[in-house]
Amino acid sequence: MKTRSFAVLIYKEDDMYIAECPEVGTVDQGETIEQAIASLREATQLYLEEFPLPKTYPRYRFNKF
Repeated sequence: MKTRSFAVLIYKEDDMYIAECPEVGTVDQGETIEQAIASLREATQLYLEEFPLPKTYPRYRFNKF
């Protein structure tokens, strides 16, 4: 199995942490940051099994503001 790295955005909404993978479009949540990331990892893996990304996909680079 090939390993890929994706960016993760994490923010808090009320008492839950929301984790989002903007490159794939998956989002999940958890009571802790670790739980949110673990849930997002699982959701992203399941999504990519059904809808694999092309071998090359756009890479974005953000500069500091």
